[in-house]
This record gives sequence, structure tokens and C-alpha cells, in this order.
Amino acid sequence: MNSLILNAATRLLVALMLMFSVYMLLRGHNEPGGGFIGGLIAAIGLALYAIAHGTEAARQALRIDPRNIAMVGVGIAILAGLAASLAGDAPFSGQWWFVGADQEGKGLPLSTVLVFDVGVYLAVIGAVMTLVLTLEEEI
Repeated sequence: MNSLILNAATRLLVALMLMFSVYMLLRGHNEPGGGFIGGLIAAIGLALYAIAHGTEAARQALRIDPRNIAMVGVGIAILAGLAASLAGDAPFSGQWWFVGADQEGKGLPLSTVLVFDVGVYLAVIGAVMTLVLTLEEEI
């Protein structure tokens, strides 16, 4: 598409949508959001970029084949789910670590739930972008 306005607006919109998608990913533990909705928002921004600039430009912006992004995301999600089994709990149970914990046990809380959400985020981006780029190239 050769729209100057769309090309200019897309650059700003994609950056805002990607930042908002990361916000939704990180807020998903305590409030609505998470890996799935964050991944959809990121994929919508990247799909808009593909519509405005073409599929080749979108593939160059991604730098990695979307199918590989999806596979890595699924792998991360599976590993996060199996981490509880290594600790002796049921698979996909949340495990918490406190990075930099002091004597009182206070530190930066990290969990397998966040790792699982990151895996889902990447899997959704990869799957949706594979679909969008394939359909866009067919047209």
C-alpha cells in the first residue's frame, strides 16, 4: 500500500502497541492480561506494519521466522510447566524465587507463571504472524 499517512502513522502505532503488549504481559499476574492478550496486541501491531510496508519489510522487522518464534514460545511454556515437577510438585504449579532476598526473605519475586506467560506471548506472536504473513503473501 502506498499511503504516506499510513506509513508514517504505522511506525508510531506499532511502537505504542508493542510497549502496551509488554505492559499487558507483565500485569497479567494480578489483573486481567497476560501472555495471550499481550501476544495478540503485539501481533496486531506487527500485522498493521505488514499491511502498511509489505510482508518483506515485516519479516525483516521480525528478524526471526515467525514459526521459530512460536516453537521457542511453546518450548518455554512447557519448560515452565515442568519446572514444578523438578521441585516435587504437580506440573504447572507456580514456583516462586526471590532474587536478591535479604534476611527477611524480601527480594524481587520471580515465578514460573511469568516464564509460562512469556512462552505463551511468543507462541501467540509467532502463530498469528505466520498466519498473517502467509495470507498477505497469497493476496
